[in-house]
Amino acid sequence: MALDDDIRILSGVGLFDGFTREQLRLMAFGAESMTLSAGRDIYAEGAPADCAFIVASGSVVLFTERDGERQIVERLGPGDMMGEFALITEGRRMTNAMAESETRLVRISRSSFHRILEEFPETAIRLHERIAENLQLMIARMERIAARFAD
Repeated sequence: MALDDDIRILSGVGLFDGFTREQLRLMAFGAESMTLSAGRDIYAEGAPADCAFIVASGSVVLFTERDGERQIVERLGPGDMMGEFALITEGRRMTNAMAESETRLVRISRSSFHRILEEFPETAIRLHERIAENLQLMIARMERIAARFAD
């Protein structure tokens, strides 16, 4: 994918609302584009999380496996982001992720994201507020699906 394509994809991600074109360009420049065939694993539950992925095209399924049974948590499509908290802090993946169809992803590493925030501290403040809102939404979503994971 060309740099302009990556900038366009990043500009459509809610987490990056308010980022300037220059900030998006810097992020896109440090990003990695990849194409995965259907059925290809992206990451495994429990693996260290050091980056986020944006779905540029195709579809991704997030799932857990318990007692040999796959439980789908969510399906993601173009413009969706997975692993956004990995951009901020160290942690582990909470689900497995797999390309459901041929899928193009944009991978953003935590280190390149932190460089942007260090260079643009006003953006870091806005981002902090947005992440707090997203965390509240994620907790509410987890509470709604918690019954699926009860033993």
